[in-house]
Amino acid sequence: MESVIPIPATPAIPVYGSPAVFPVRRIYCVGRNYADHAREMGGDPNREPPFFFGKPHDAVVPGGGDVSYPPCTSNLHYEVELVVALARGGRDIPVAEAHGCIFGYAVGIDLTRRDLQAGSKEKGQPWDTAKGFDQSAPISPITPVSPEGHPASGAIWLSVNGVEKQRGDLSQMTWRVSEVIAHISRFVALAPGDLIFTGTPSGVGPIVPGDRVRCGIDGLGELEIVMV
Repeated sequence: MESVIPIPATPAIPVYGSPAVFPVRRIYCVGRNYADHAREMGGDPNREPPFFFGKPHDAVVPGGGDVSYPPCTSNLHYEVELVVALARGGRDIPVAEAHGCIFGYAVGIDLTRRDLQAGSKEKGQPWDTAKGFDQSAPISPITPVSPEGHPASGAIWLSVNGVEKQRGDLSQMTWRVSEVIAHISRFVALAPGDLIFTGTPSGVGPIVPGDRVRCGIDGLGELEIVMV
């Protein structure tokens, strides 16, 4: 069947140590999955059911590099996150089977127009303009699941211009990766190609054009972006 417009390219993430790539289908993001970040954002750190928002799949910036400072904001924030890449999906996935859906993991940055998010919260409106803009999801190459298993602990950190701003540990996540996958699959059918950003530790803050942002997670390497 002939397309009336050129068929858009599917965004793809490099796979670490391989010429292969990981095509991106959807991006899901978990909000306030670290207690200290929930507190700094004025939320309740108790273990209430997780909530989610989305980003368009073409918001990814594979491998990092230059990222354009977005329009309509004067308060752009960084949030370093563990990203889960799915090779399998389904509905109502049991927690005990969730790890079997995972292809690998990566380091990601959830860029947020915080001033727009605050305005949306006040009005009870969606967060789309605050979270889902162009280049709002830089991501490192994906590291396939290792024979040692899935990361349950390990340092997660971020620096701006060489000054550390965020440092936490994956063990501090309120909801484990397997629980996050199981919970999302209650609402939508997950599928191969889905990415899940799993939340950020405390220390989020603003960046401006010219800032160099580096971040990393133990065992998964580093990611660097420059705001231009």
